[in-house]
Amino acid sequence: IPGAIHCWSHRGIDRWVTVIVDLTNRPARLIDIVPGRSAEVFRDWLQRQPDEFQAGIEHVAMDAFAGYKKAATQAVPDAVTVMDPFHVVALVGTKLDETRRRLQTEIHGRRGRSGDDLYGIRKTIRTRVSLLSDKQKHRLNTVFAADDHAALVVCWQFHQDTIAAYAAAPAKGKTIMAGLIHKLADTIPDELKELRSLRTTFQRRRADILAYFDHPGTSNGPTEAINGRLEHLRGIALGFRNRSNYLIRSLLHAGGMSRLLQPYL
Repeated sequence: IPGAIHCWSHRGIDRWVTVIVDLTNRPARLIDIVPGRSAEVFRDWLQRQPDEFQAGIEHVAMDAFAGYKKAATQAVPDAVTVMDPFHVVALVGTKLDETRRRLQTEIHGRRGRSGDDLYGIRKTIRTRVSLLSDKQKHRLNTVFAADDHAALVVCWQFHQDTIAAYAAAPAKGKTIMAGLIHKLADTIPDELKELRSLRTTFQRRRADILAYFDHPGTSNGPTEAINGRLEHLRGIALGFRNRSNYLIRSLLHAGGMSRLLQPYL
């Protein structure tokens, strides 16, 4: 059983909940929503399940939160843990934004505003290069030509290479990603502190990041889709104050029960 875990926050005493999803079939289905966001919460949930259920878990897709990795390793040590591609790209994209903002402050002594070259490309630099128009490419090249923007060019290329790794065939993508992780450890200069800060995370989670290319169907994409449906449900209900009712409504909405409740469909 491939499984995935995710979390979201909402107002209330217990702000965080952990969402557990079954990825075995498509569409994926919601299994449970557990109060809290920690290694203990997920580990205890796994250990409460029947032995047959635990033995059937083959893959666990997750974000970069180390607690989920720890819980899966302790409770289902034979399962392959996979770090979700979306969150890997998002981590690199965050560092790209941080680099742009740092250069903006160092060069102009203030935050970006309309008319600033670095501020003007804040969305363009997060876009895959193959999707850019000629006008956007020209604007990027103009900004990248400045000597004091060299750090941004390096970070942008690393971000694009990360996207390319997931767009490539699994074997080629794995080679690209392994090279990027090696580059973080050995060739990225200390001056690029934003990228260097990724080194620890990528080295620690190297096996989980590369595991995706051996199990390319294992990602949190279906989990994010369910999360979107539940956000819509919460919006329709104008929020839930009763946790039990919240869980029941969520399971009815995204737990794959439609055919059981409405067999004529």
